[in-house]
Formats: sequence, structure tokens, C-alpha cells
Amino acid sequence: MSTTTTEKVKATLAKRYARETRFRAYGFISIALSILFLAILLLDIFSKGLPAFTSTYIKLDVVLDAPTLGLEANPTLEQLNAANYSKAIDTSLETLFPGVEERKQKKALKAMISDDAAYTLRDQIVADPSMIGTTQSLWLLADDEIDVFHKGGVDRALPESDRRIKDFQLTWLDKLEAEDRIESQFNTIFFTRGDSREPEQAGILSALIGSIYTMLVTLLLSFPIGVAAAIYLEEFAPKNNFWVDLIEVNINNLAAVPSIVFGLLGLAVFIQFFGTPRSAPLTGGLVMSLLVLPTIIIASRAALRSVPPSIREGALGLGASKTQSVFQNVLPLAMPGIMTGAIIGMAHALGETAPLLMIGMVAFIMDVPSGVTSPAAALPVQIFLWSDSPERAFMERTSAAIIVLLAFLILMNLIAVILRKRFERRW
Repeated sequence: MSTTTTEKVKATLAKRYARETRFRAYGFISIALSILFLAILLLDIFSKGLPAFTSTYIKLDVVLDAPTLGLEANPTLEQLNAANYSKAIDTSLETLFPGVEERKQKKALKAMISDDAAYTLRDQIVADPSMIGTTQSLWLLADDEIDVFHKGGVDRALPESDRRIKDFQLTWLDKLEAEDRIESQFNTIFFTRGDSREPEQAGILSALIGSIYTMLVTLLLSFPIGVAAAIYLEEFAPKNNFWVDLIEVNINNLAAVPSIVFGLLGLAVFIQFFGTPRSAPLTGGLVMSLLVLPTIIIASRAALRSVPPSIREGALGLGASKTQSVFQNVLPLAMPGIMTGAIIGMAHALGETAPLLMIGMVAFIMDVPSGVTSPAAALPVQIFLWSDSPERAFMERTSAAIIVLLAFLILMNLIAVILRKRFERRW
């Protein structure tokens, strides 16, 4: 009998080993495909986004004489702010390319320099009026089409009708290259300014500050409420109670509700009923708190449950009350897991776009918000807006903003890992 059983086991052994080998192969293939898709995604984002961290500048010899600027002797600050700096830049371009006579070519020549150059020149002269009456060699910001071409984003072999850069502009750019008058510099504008209709003047500062304010409101609301709810449900709520079970089921279900539903809820409750300001980090933070709260409650309950019962029993045995054992013994030991869950929930909220679209944070905001009630955009919404823009230069900035957002998310997850490793305790 035993011999027959052994033979049966041996007969099926090869099949079992084969199934195990196939299972391992399927797992390996799944992981390899996931890594491959992730690598392709990151390669595509970085290849498109890295050029946005530099901008093209053109060197011009600008004659800053008072008649050209429209200034009188000893101008006031108000006159300096209102001077005609664009005319001085246009004159230097016409001096550099004296053969340009046609109206169309003159317009194209002036369009090579960004409108921002006049404001930059104004700020320099306001800061140092002694520049008036001199000739200055200045690096001025180029237009976004020139920027894209200089970075190799336009194929000059294409027919003229198929590209935005005309043949006569190619001749001018070749001359600038030959005279070392065109180069790429680090794009400080991208990190120091808000949104703009002109790609070369667009930055992420206002969206970044808006995201930080939104996350601050979210953290201040969701963390204490979520932890308090988890402590009550895990430590103090009666067991096998219908209402407690109903609340637990609803919390678990809320964690899986699509994020746009929270946006609709925030629109109806906070904006339409309570009248909170639209397009503001305050309302965005309130909506994100609703989104993050179930995650924090579930993670906090798991962290509290992981503390061994002997800790509670030991505290109670020494005469501590239930509240004292929870807040002085259990909660400090569970805090690393609670913080990890909270940071992961905040990282989830940072990347969400749909709820913010519903409460109006999709508006065009140029100024940096000064508080939680100021109009503001958020980084995911800024990416959404730029991705819908037809200008090619905005494609670079979209990928660059995604890189910044990914860096932000990686930083938050890194903090979560460090906190867990730093305060982790094993029993």
C-alpha cells in the first residue's frame, strides 16, 4: 500500500515542480515588465523635461541713450519705469542685422527676443540709473520658438512651410552662433515665477507654493482627526456593535471611492454651503482631508493593532487607567507606523488632480499665493494646464514639472522610510 502511495507521489512530483517553475517564471516576467514600463515612462519624461531646465539667451549690444529710451535729464523713478526699453532692444537688433528692410522680416527679427527682456532691462536700469548713456552687452531671453530650435527641437532640413522658423531666421541664428552671441543658461525663471501665457516666461513657483499650502491644511486637519478616530475605534469602541461595524465598513469603502467624488462633495459642502473661497488652498486642503482621512485611519489602526497586548496588560497591571495605557504606552510605540501611513496618504493627495479641478483650482494664476485663502493653483493642475497648451515649449515644461512633482513624492516617501527605520521597534 505504502509503495503504491510513494509511486503516486513520485508520478505527480514532476508536475508539481513544473508548476512551481512556471509560477516563478510568471512572477519574474511580471516584475520585469513592470520595471520595463517604468523605465520607458521615466526615460520619456526625463528626455523631454531636462531641456526645460535651460533657456536660450541672445547677447546684444544695447545703446542706452536717453533719447532712445524717451527720457529727460535726471529722470524720476516713475519715468524710469515708463521708459521705452523695447525700442532700445529693437534698435540693437536692427544694428546687428542692417540688411533687414522688409516689414515681415523686421517683425520676425524683433520676435526673436522675448517680451520679458524689456522688463529685465527696466529692472537693471532702475537699480543702476548710471547705465543710461552707455552701451551694455546684455544676455537677453530669447523667444520660445528660438529656444526650441537652439535645443535641437526643430529639424532645419524640413521645408520652410513645415516649421515655425523661417529660412531668413536660420541665417540670423547662424550668424549669432558664429559670433558666440547665443547660448543656453540655467532656467531660473522656471523656479522663481508663476504661470505665463509665454512659455519662456512660465514657472512653477505659484503652483508649488499652492501645493505646499494645500498639503499644510490637509495635514493639520486630517492627521489629528484620523489618529483620534483610529484610537477610538481600535481601543475604546464597543466590539460587536452594529453602529461601530457600520462606521468601519464605510471607512473601508471610502478609501476606494474615486477621488473626483470627493471633489464634488467639497464643491457642494465647502463652497456652496459654507462659502469657502474658490480656487484657494483652504478649500483644496479641506477636500484633500476628506480624501486622505480613510487612509490615515486605516493605517493608524493597523499600527495600533501591531503593538503587543502585553504592553497594554503591563500598563494596566501597574495601575494605569485605560486612557493612560493608550496615550502613554501604546500610542508612542505605534507612532512610527502612524506617521508612515500619514506621509504616504499626503503623497497620494499631492498627486491628485481631479478634486482640485472640481473646486476651481484650474484657473490661470500668475501671482504667488500669500496665504491659504489666496487664489492658487496646484502642481498637478499646472501640469494638466500646460499639457493642453499648443506651444511646443510647454511640452518641455510639462515634463519638467512632472520631474519636480516626482522629486517631491520621492522625498516624502524617503522621509516615511527614514521615520520608520528611525523609530521602528521589534518585539
